[in-house]
Amino acid sequence: MSGFLNSSIGRKYTMALSAFFLMIFILQHFAINILSVLNPDTFNETSHFMGTNPLVQYLLQPVLLFGVVYHFVMGFVLEIKNRNARAVKYAKNNGAANSTWMSRNMIWSGGFILVFLIIHFLDFWFPEINTKYIQGDMSGLLADGEGYRYYEELVHKFEPIWRVALYCIGFVFLSLHLLHGFSSAFQSVGANNKYVKGLKGFGKAYAVLIPLGFIFIALFHHFNH
Repeated sequence: MSGFLNSSIGRKYTMALSAFFLMIFILQHFAINILSVLNPDTFNETSHFMGTNPLVQYLLQPVLLFGVVYHFVMGFVLEIKNRNARAVKYAKNNGAANSTWMSRNMIWSGGFILVFLIIHFLDFWFPEINTKYIQGDMSGLLADGEGYRYYEELVHKFEPIWRVALYCIGFVFLSLHLLHGFSSAFQSVGANNKYVKGLKGFGKAYAVLIPLGFIFIALFHHFNH
């Protein structure tokens, strides 16, 4: 098993699996966040359930964190190895003619997304961990006890225009990353059947619509707070 993971094929395969896992999480994350636009009360209830459910907190959350770290670390490792494997960098290879801009710049879009994720964790995840596990407040209630706090906190985060702009740029880079990453992941796991064309079409729609949906959520709360 360790030999497989240390091989080029093994790294690409596990990288693809981590990509699929993260894309499922992004879809689930969007499904919850769009509730803040459609029905704030349902968003509050769903957020409280996810934030206090032991299965989510103690099993799925650590797996998610591992998936995020593994995907980014392996992405940088593969990029470094690919660059080192080129005996003559682009001397005989016109990268622009043989590949898309997105495929040649996955390392940069991934790097920006990593910075964006760190800021996102500082904005949302670390304060949540502090409230629940350091302060010991698992109630999810506002300071006055009148209802859950999740919707109010989300709206408050999107008041500053600089944060909204940062989030919008982050999701643009996510879209660019996904446009190549989705089809690349299927290629890495050897998907080659009659459904591949449809999956690629779904991947392009996913790569555009989901980031646009997150941008819409940020703009909606900024202009309606």
